[in-house]
Amino acid sequence: MESLKFIKFHEPISEHREQEDGARVMRVENVDNPYRKQPNFDRRFMLTLNKLYVWKLVEYERVVMLDADNLFLRKPDELFQCGQFCAVFINPCIFHTGLFVLQPSEEVFKDMLHQLEIGQDNPDGADQGFIGSYFPDLLDMPMFHPPLNGSTVNGSYRLPLGYQMEATYYYLRLRWNVPCGLNSVITFPGAVWLKPWYWWSWPVLPLGIKWHEQRRQNIGYGAETTMALIQCIVYVGIVAVTRLARPNIHKLCYRRTEKNISVIQAGLKMLAIWSILAAYILPFIIIPCTIHPLLGWGLYLLGSFALCTVAINAFMLPTLPVLTPCLGIFGVLLVMAFPLYSNGIVRALSIFGYAFCAAPFLWVSVVKIMTSLQVSLERENFFPRLGESSPPSGFNKLY
Repeated sequence: MESLKFIKFHEPISEHREQEDGARVMRVENVDNPYRKQPNFDRRFMLTLNKLYVWKLVEYERVVMLDADNLFLRKPDELFQCGQFCAVFINPCIFHTGLFVLQPSEEVFKDMLHQLEIGQDNPDGADQGFIGSYFPDLLDMPMFHPPLNGSTVNGSYRLPLGYQMEATYYYLRLRWNVPCGLNSVITFPGAVWLKPWYWWSWPVLPLGIKWHEQRRQNIGYGAETTMALIQCIVYVGIVAVTRLARPNIHKLCYRRTEKNISVIQAGLKMLAIWSILAAYILPFIIIPCTIHPLLGWGLYLLGSFALCTVAINAFMLPTLPVLTPCLGIFGVLLVMAFPLYSNGIVRALSIFGYAFCAAPFLWVSVVKIMTSLQVSLERENFFPRLGESSPPSGFNKLY
């Protein structure tokens, strides 16, 4: 029977990669989650009980079960020497199901489904809570130490912490110093939107770049690069057209009475403010989520600059105040990405210090934008004085 087999869930595998890398995809019917009506249930865990199917892989002697948010620092082949069930306690009392070793068994799989039917206790309604409740005595089991002769042990074992080093351990000292076993695997169990495969996770979280470097070396970024190139061309086109056309929004304004003027002024103020906000929000939304961080942030800054030029020229706003947030974002990226911090505390204080110093500049830029916008709207080329003559009927278009 085979044993050297890693199973990785939560990450789709294309047919191309099946043929190229010899990956085997196990297609299953979704396990009905009976805990979905629990008060604390998170719907993103609805299908995580499909992980139980790993116990059906009886053609293998041992299986190492992995979630997608694991980053390997070395080859942990010795895990296949572990017993019938082995896992890491990253919490003093609860083991983590992001990585565990098991011996497949039809009997265990059927019993797990039976436990689901009778309502076995499950604190979180996901695989973590269910498997933790199914193996409640693992905390009392001995620590796994791989036999030097390469033989396989029997029974259940706790795995050293080095096989599931939570990323937060790194952020305190900005280096790994986990004395429990070889430093082998990093896991990212934190906030969903800061998972390492998202481009914005770095340099917010320093380890994100390591994830993307491994991806670049293995599967690359072919799917995202095309979309990024299209967006880049569009943004450059926007800058060029805006510089050439220099549209003047005041040529589209109409008046009839003093009341209409005040309404139009208020509307144009709101339009200008929302156009600036959109310039910083829209590029973030449309960039492919899993692109390399360096390309992602570069594309974001280019997109924000391009859309800001539209607002600048349309509403005759001062360039530097409108671009101040863009410059601030670029600055904080440099501060976060600086590689020579002695530890995470110094890094955090540097980021807070930068934010504290940048806040007044941001406030001044907002004041200048609002002042400039008010002056522009009150100019005669936006709204003529009431004493001017106008056609006897209809609206008067201002040029």
